[in-house]
Amino acid sequence: MTIPALDIVAYMDDEHRAVLEAMPIRLNLDDIPATRETMEELRGMLMAAPLPDNVSIEDHMAPGPDGAPDVMVRTYRPASLPVNAPALYWIHGGGMVLGDVAMNDPYCANVADQLNVLVASVEYRLAPEHPFPAPIEDCYAALRWFASSADEFGIDRGRIAIGGGSAGGGLAAGLALVARDRSEVEVCFQLLVFPMLDDRNTTRSSHAIVDSRVWNRTANLAGWNAYLSGNAGGDDVSPYAAPARATDLSGLPPAYINVGTLDLFVDEDVAYAQALLAADVPVELHVYPGAFHGSNAMVPNSEISTRWNSDELAALDRALNGPR
Repeated sequence: MTIPALDIVAYMDDEHRAVLEAMPIRLNLDDIPATRETMEELRGMLMAAPLPDNVSIEDHMAPGPDGAPDVMVRTYRPASLPVNAPALYWIHGGGMVLGDVAMNDPYCANVADQLNVLVASVEYRLAPEHPFPAPIEDCYAALRWFASSADEFGIDRGRIAIGGGSAGGGLAAGLALVARDRSEVEVCFQLLVFPMLDDRNTTRSSHAIVDSRVWNRTANLAGWNAYLSGNAGGDDVSPYAAPARATDLSGLPPAYINVGTLDLFVDEDVAYAQALLAADVPVELHVYPGAFHGSNAMVPNSEISTRWNSDELAALDRALNGPR
């Protein structure tokens, strides 16, 4: 059965529609290095969100996986951070092929400031130059180093949450599986923001979202094939790469998943939440009507985005600091 493309603009409110229609670029991953340059130029043209004055930012180098380079980890420390504080370990998005730590500086610094926690963000290697398992192994090596350095950072190694957006959300979900299976690092919570989970791309929404102004089917197929060396949807794909492939989700930390109805990941994210529930993993799922991929950051002052961002921050607060 052919699944028709969805005209996502028809389902948006005026604020979201205006932002999408003003988008100056179209996603094209035929030339990934060129797309990286274009995205960097666009970010340079935009006014960066101001960072909180009371949050200090520092870069560290963690030992990389065996035989691989060291991994940069950027920390965001609020001035009033208490002793034995909780921490969030964050993984940036970009479809496994784009992005860097700096793109999430405002987000990470704001979480550190608002929740008075230490935030760490990892600079993992990108595909296609470094396909699976390099990115997830970078994330794990840096997480293991971060947890082992808990005393130096003044954090509670038993209250480290992991999280990420889009590809970073998929990596965070995979990282939760790796951490469970290797039993070296305790993770207390997983924050999965519109996570990229399923390389097979067979869901209704994965076919329906084709608009080139947002993360779409063509870009998603390119990202997965770059990450999996051309084997997206093929046999023997590890659940550490594509967590939707996992057949055993038991023993994972509680999860929070949020996604919009106009995101191509909505079906796989809802399915993953249901699979976590079936494995007796506590999970909170939010699906926001009229939100497209990344719109909570691109249209931050809309009613939907305000509610989304407030809900997300509150869930992370409960997980790290307990009920208020």
